[in-house]
Amino acid sequence: MMSSVKPLIPDDDAARLASAFSRRGFMGAGVAGGLMATPLFAAGAAHAQDAGAAEITVDQARTAPIPIVLPSLGSGVAQQITDVISADLGNCGLFRPISASMPQGTPAFATYKSMGARAVMTGKVVEQGSSLRVEFRLWDVLTGKQLQGTAYTAASQDWRRIAHVIADVIYSRLLGEQGYFNSRIAYIARSGPRARQVTRLAIMDQDGADSRYLTNGQWLTLTPRFNPANSELAFMSYANYRPRVYLFNLNTGQQRLLGDFTGISFAPRFAPNGQSVILSVTRGGGSDIFVVDLATMARRQITSSGAIDTSPSYSPDGSQIVFNSDRGGSQQLYVMSASGGEAKRISYGHGRYGSPVWSPRGDLIAFSRIANGSFSLGVMAPDGTGERILTQGFTVESPTFCPNGRVLAFCRQSAAGANGAGFATGINTIDITGFHERALPAGSASDPAWSGLNK
Repeated sequence: MMSSVKPLIPDDDAARLASAFSRRGFMGAGVAGGLMATPLFAAGAAHAQDAGAAEITVDQARTAPIPIVLPSLGSGVAQQITDVISADLGNCGLFRPISASMPQGTPAFATYKSMGARAVMTGKVVEQGSSLRVEFRLWDVLTGKQLQGTAYTAASQDWRRIAHVIADVIYSRLLGEQGYFNSRIAYIARSGPRARQVTRLAIMDQDGADSRYLTNGQWLTLTPRFNPANSELAFMSYANYRPRVYLFNLNTGQQRLLGDFTGISFAPRFAPNGQSVILSVTRGGGSDIFVVDLATMARRQITSSGAIDTSPSYSPDGSQIVFNSDRGGSQQLYVMSASGGEAKRISYGHGRYGSPVWSPRGDLIAFSRIANGSFSLGVMAPDGTGERILTQGFTVESPTFCPNGRVLAFCRQSAAGANGAGFATGINTIDITGFHERALPAGSASDPAWSGLNK
């Protein structure tokens, strides 16, 4: 039921945000969450779109980024769309964008082949009043075949989303796996002196653009998490001086308290089907893990070890959870059935393990590790084998996977000197091979949480 406490987000702000984030504002009904998509076929080629034409693999891209020609789609917003596509592909480390002039008609494949390119994009942008029509074609340079041809139509202000969708299509057609560019990251924006920082719930595109605040900073806010089934966030807030988990629906502006527990509720995560939330609740000197059904608000306790059990995360199929616990004497990672029962320890490296999160692919669990006074960020298989450290630093924590499991976002902090001088906290991304680490332009930030596509 709805909470009786004062809303964290004022009603007028909630209405404005709901309007801004609602996907109902997109035109038409198509394959990309309301974005109108129309097929474009290659002239004189009935079978031009050959699904088996591209032979590029992710492993090959790891050795050498795929050279792709990305001509400018035009001036103004057309150039902005081109720039976003190029940045998406170039920043992921799997592609090497090549600038060129837009060809007239069918591309000169021999010329592009001599440049070492494997693919080329062509297209144009047509402004139609308050909407845009973006025609896009992707060609295989080696075979001369059109791999994709689509015209996207949406409201003019959604040009950035069109660019991300096109980048996702290029990624998918050339690598054979789902892209992740048309997604967002929720995070905690921080401002002010380190000892008295103001924290605000915020959201941005996965590339760090179009950042917006969701709360005003009146109360300490932490650990946002996306619902994988819809545009909803769970987060912890110290509103009214009582730390508890809240829900905020980005589409409707609805806010509600997630269960009025006796103890402190924290570390929320949604089930893969979005119908329940798993979280930790303090009980005496420890904490236990509970599941709350979002339809009925019924709660179910699934651990009772007497220790600190926290940071639960579901496997993609919802059958298991990973969490960290000090039940064995030190903070380690455990896996157990999502319905409760015996927990199996999976971390055995040097140090203390925390903030585990299961990859959407199901093959890896990311974690942070503290040893010898410093942090590491790594991944391991769900049975604990194959542990690999991806990056290290003064503080590297709060890993979150992108929708296809290929990239992690995380919080990186630097050490502080006297009176907090030199301290910095920001959000970085790194791929699961440990390469291509880069900082997102989100300013002072922490606690990233990656959405699914179109969320």
